[in-house]
Amino acid sequence: MSDTSQHPTPSVTESNAATPSVAVPALPGGEFAWHRLIGVDELDVGRVTTVTVERESLCVTRTESGFGCLANACPHQGGPLGEGSIEGGWLRCPWHGYDYSPRDGTPPPPFDDAPAAYRTEIRSDGVYVALPVVPSRSRTVSDQLVETMTAWGVAWVFGMVGHSNLGFADALREAETDGALRFIGVRHEGAASFAATAYGKLTGSLAACFAIAGPGSTNLLTGLYDAKMDRAPVLALSGQVPSSVRGRGAFQDTDLSAAFADVSRYSATVQAGSDAAELMNLACKTALVERDVAHLVLPDEVQVLPAPASERPAGSPQGRTGDRGVSPAASALDAAAEVLSGSKRPMIVVGHGARSGIEDIVALAEAIDAPVATTFKGKGLIADQHPLACGVLGRSGTPIASWFMNESDALVTFGVSFANHTGIASYKPIVQVDFDPMALGRFHAVTVPMLADVGVAARALAGALATRASNPSAAAEVAARWGIWREEKQRRQFDDRGSGVNSAVVFEALSRLVPPDAVMAVDVGNHAYSFGRYFEPCGQTVLMSGYLGSIGFAFPAAMGCWAATQPAPGSGDGADGSRWAGRPVVSVSGDGGFGQYAMELTTAVKYGMGITHVLLNNGELGKISKEQRAAEFDVWQTSLRNPSFAGFAELCGAMGRQVTAADQLDDALSEALAHPGPALVEVLTDPLLV
Repeated sequence: MSDTSQHPTPSVTESNAATPSVAVPALPGGEFAWHRLIGVDELDVGRVTTVTVERESLCVTRTESGFGCLANACPHQGGPLGEGSIEGGWLRCPWHGYDYSPRDGTPPPPFDDAPAAYRTEIRSDGVYVALPVVPSRSRTVSDQLVETMTAWGVAWVFGMVGHSNLGFADALREAETDGALRFIGVRHEGAASFAATAYGKLTGSLAACFAIAGPGSTNLLTGLYDAKMDRAPVLALSGQVPSSVRGRGAFQDTDLSAAFADVSRYSATVQAGSDAAELMNLACKTALVERDVAHLVLPDEVQVLPAPASERPAGSPQGRTGDRGVSPAASALDAAAEVLSGSKRPMIVVGHGARSGIEDIVALAEAIDAPVATTFKGKGLIADQHPLACGVLGRSGTPIASWFMNESDALVTFGVSFANHTGIASYKPIVQVDFDPMALGRFHAVTVPMLADVGVAARALAGALATRASNPSAAAEVAARWGIWREEKQRRQFDDRGSGVNSAVVFEALSRLVPPDAVMAVDVGNHAYSFGRYFEPCGQTVLMSGYLGSIGFAFPAAMGCWAATQPAPGSGDGADGSRWAGRPVVSVSGDGGFGQYAMELTTAVKYGMGITHVLLNNGELGKISKEQRAAEFDVWQTSLRNPSFAGFAELCGAMGRQVTAADQLDDALSEALAHPGPALVEVLTDPLLV
């Protein structure tokens, strides 16, 4: 019955022309064991059911001639015989109607292929079956791939298990059992890619996202584009339909290589005969070195192939990467020193790309008395309480940073993308430091483009400018501008239209209550602009969807951040050493963003994730309403029908609190931050007071 064109499905009349065999199957050859299947009274005559014994799925039948036990897969296309029915004495496959004897599996003439049949025996406590002893699990290509990626430091995998990735999933299960990694099963693959991306943004290390063929893998794309555009390393793993049906219009048959061609810096399909370890080596190396997306496609049948007996050991990063602490060229260093030596009011701007060298950059700022502003993506890299910190520059920023940008006579930027949202004055003398040569002068020419590691460059500049005259008044000027801005923020806290809590109040409370060592994931929307303006970081690490600006980022990103704070599988340290271990995780979103991945709250509950989510609920897509008004359009289709998100959190098993007035904020936030598991604080806010 392997081909329907050769073996047409017999009708009931044709099947009934023959009598099903009632032969007793022989005992298995070789070693076997008896297993209890079912109680004698648990299955009526004429019924079929599915029973799992250890890892084997079995079809159990009961007819007038007794109990039968067959392998639970139709030889035709693997249909689950245990979901079939007894018709005319025959067991009928539920997929295509093929018939088999319920006792010994033989089909009616003229067919001859049959599922395996096993001897049953009725005992005092139930029906037993004799099954061959299953040999020990053999090492597969998937095991080889998993061993290689864990050698590269992949300790966390976020994803969904499904029919086209089961072989690789079993290798992940084995690795998790051995303590080599942890798997987080999500509710939507988009959350998996955002979580893995956020892990990469935070730690610089590699996490993986995992999906089935077709829609499972295409659902990964948004989070992966976020990684690509914000230069975060991430590994994407896609199951694929069997190679025998690939390209023939099979169920969920999509060209994943083409679908991922734009988003991935490296993409390969693991074929039979591929050097699987080397493909995984290249994927992991590309993701880490290029700070980009790497993707592997895993055809269904290849996942379970035996690992080659002659294979070399699983791959690892040993001898595959070099020191990336690149020093600036002497000519660039001399030119930069000349620009800054002649400057009386230099200013430093740091972006997300400066995260790895921020201590050295702050030391440079202190050495030359330069105010420091951050891009929105770089918020929190320097605490707002630092004497030279000016807050965020640009549309989501503070008037302090803008004032110093206007007053400066030279700029030094570290890891900055020069996005139009930031508003760096292109007419000023600019020393731009970046590890990526394509980022230098990307949108306009700069005075000194410096290719280097940001930390190494900052130390070199500090040395080159050691004799430069200082400007001791810079800190006093920064303090004066902060005084003006804080007075204005305090006045705004008293604005009240009776339509909800205003954002200045929310972020003033968060500035006081969020622990200084917290990791914070922030979504896209009006609340994000308010966060940039009003929240004053005092040591917190902030992540967001930067260039892509994807709504829905915050909560799944917080799951990835939470993973980074946990003990690494197989060790007692945090996954990125002690730097992130034990740190609290806080995420902030609007109602529109949280609604996109709200069911991931159940994922957080399942795995006991200590995430505090602060949800500003204004009942609409407030940022879009604002943009419609600014463009002189009517406000249209931005209103939202929301549940009580606090009540929803409680239904999911998390802590939920709703805030309707400013005087409730402190208690609700304090309780949520102290809660050991997932907690959600829903603040009903005024959509216009942002």
